[in-house]
Amino acid sequence: MKKTILLFTSIALMITTAVAAPVSGESAPDFTGKTSNGETVSLSDLKGKYVVLEWLNHGCPFVKKHYDSGNMPSLQKKMTAEGVVWLSVVSSAKGKQGYQSPEDANEKAKSVGSNATHIVLDASGEIGKAYAARTTPHMYVIDPQGTLIYQGAIDSISSVRHSDIEKAESYVWNAWKAHQSGKTVDPHTTAAYGCAIKY
Repeated sequence: MKKTILLFTSIALMITTAVAAPVSGESAPDFTGKTSNGETVSLSDLKGKYVVLEWLNHGCPFVKKHYDSGNMPSLQKKMTAEGVVWLSVVSSAKGKQGYQSPEDANEKAKSVGSNATHIVLDASGEIGKAYAARTTPHMYVIDPQGTLIYQGAIDSISSVRHSDIEKAESYVWNAWKAHQSGKTVDPHTTAAYGCAIKY
């Protein structure tokens, strides 16, 4: 009986302490993090700009698909050229698969041709949990007013095949283009696919 009570108490505690996932159409959770270059970046300081958040783990085959094919670097380059701030967030805990030191993050970014504005190192998982980020890649698009306008998968085909990229709907690109044109973002939420984040 004591074990049963303890179990239900633990479950209730987890439920009450769980952070609710952000809702598309509402304000994106603010955060402050350190980049791989030792700079501090805060979402609140980026008001007036579109921001893309990309959860990153280079050991994940789904991430490798989008980097090895050049798809992710190309998307980063196109969007940052238009003034978008692209933050690649690494939420793997120290000692877990995917964790990166600042030096590792910069070296890997160079080798895969990353065009992200910053790589944010989130070993505590604080930023990832605030966004209920579950997979790599898990993508979020935030408008200049700080509203979350899209969250979910990078595109519409959940696979590790490079050949599927050109056949897929690019959710991140389309969400940004639609919002920028004053159109409704549809879909604004999808199921993210990839590898589980190693908090």
